[in-house]
Amino acid sequence: MDIATKSLRTLRTGKTLDDLIKRDTREVSLAVLSDEELYQWELENLFAMSWNLLGHKSEIPDANDYMVRHIGEDQVIVARDRQGAIHVSLNVCPHRGMRVALGEEGNTPAHKCIYHGWAFRPNGDFIGAPVEKEQMHGALCSKAELGLKKARTHIYGGLIFATWNENAPSFDDYLGEFKFYLDMLFNRTDNGLEVLGAPQKVSMDCNWKCNGEQSGGDGFHTLTLHRFLIDTLFGSTEGGSDPADVAPAMYGINVSANGHNLRCIPVEMTFAMARDMNATQMSLAEQLAKLPPPGITQNLVPQLTKHLSDKQIELLVKAAPQVGGMFPNIQLAFVYAPQPDGEMLGGLGMHIIVPKGPLRSEFWTWLFAEKDCPEDIKEKMLRSSIQQLGTSGLIEMDDSDVYPHMTLAAKGYKGRKDMTLKYQAILGENKPEGWPGGGKVFAGFSKDDTQWEWWEAYYAAMNKTYDY
Repeated sequence: MDIATKSLRTLRTGKTLDDLIKRDTREVSLAVLSDEELYQWELENLFAMSWNLLGHKSEIPDANDYMVRHIGEDQVIVARDRQGAIHVSLNVCPHRGMRVALGEEGNTPAHKCIYHGWAFRPNGDFIGAPVEKEQMHGALCSKAELGLKKARTHIYGGLIFATWNENAPSFDDYLGEFKFYLDMLFNRTDNGLEVLGAPQKVSMDCNWKCNGEQSGGDGFHTLTLHRFLIDTLFGSTEGGSDPADVAPAMYGINVSANGHNLRCIPVEMTFAMARDMNATQMSLAEQLAKLPPPGITQNLVPQLTKHLSDKQIELLVKAAPQVGGMFPNIQLAFVYAPQPDGEMLGGLGMHIIVPKGPLRSEFWTWLFAEKDCPEDIKEKMLRSSIQQLGTSGLIEMDDSDVYPHMTLAAKGYKGRKDMTLKYQAILGENKPEGWPGGGKVFAGFSKDDTQWEWWEAYYAAMNKTYDY
């Protein structure tokens, strides 16, 4: 990661990025959660210049389908044309600045602005204005110059990403060594994933980074904020029991690359079934049959060998990536979902936190299943995922309580002036022998390492200069 050694920009407050992010002591000023000028800087350097997740191709399966999403605070139209290609265009009419698409989704061969009737194809090209013979678009610009502003687009594992930055690194470079791990979640079956319904959306009075930095790998809050999960799954923690006994998921392997992070949790730390399997005496095929990875049913197991390496399959079986995030504002949750009858299914959830100003955000949640899963299994996965994840999930209702309080604290004079977020509990790189993937690897009790890597990526991205 290319990180400048000195801040290149000064805010009106006189503060520089080095004042806000103290890299020598691993502290971040609480002011980063409320400063308006810093927020505008983020819209320029983070959201406009990096890759942004907008949704999944299964949300717009047919020709002329479209949905409206966001790159930072810019609203965009994500549309599929007649040839099946997906395009991302700024939802702003180049005539007088009106929104072109007013609904959240739909199907149309032409997007027409209601103000003066300018019309555009799904790919953003300008079709024309009413009363063609009068040429109401004028003669100074050609029709080719009057299309909607188009973003650079990339489809990965069915996920739709876009950026305004024509000179941004390739998507593969953006993922870097993280791709090895992400392929295990999104590129492992013949027909891939599909969304289970429309994304959930909820507004929160919080700065977007409250969730962004947590998705950088904060495992420790499981012991406190999500205490009920520990009590429910592993028995009451009253009496001061050792964390290794009451919170087995705190021990695992955290991975960081390019600001992206994942927690790979050994399955025997979570399920008695896995501890009883005696995996050392079983082949990978036998382990897959006994306890498939989250989201994989028995009929899909043979497809894993077609799409993943033996090392990736082994990691999926023994310590599947379960929670983490993609820089800057994407969160992943890939969890086992034990059923009442003992069946072991899985659920995949993905979040983005959409900035709506320094003090407000929207939390979006998609839930997925493998497209080739039987319909009754998809229904079970959806039910389990809704219970755990998203706006109605038992887990993330806890998190949504915390973020607004952090943001309120950042508004106060003393809070923003003197208080810092601290990332000083560092484990250090510690890659287990034979670990198959790259990136920085931190094996052991989950500490602040990967979250600090998120802030290092933030510092590097914010400190770049662009020729706007």
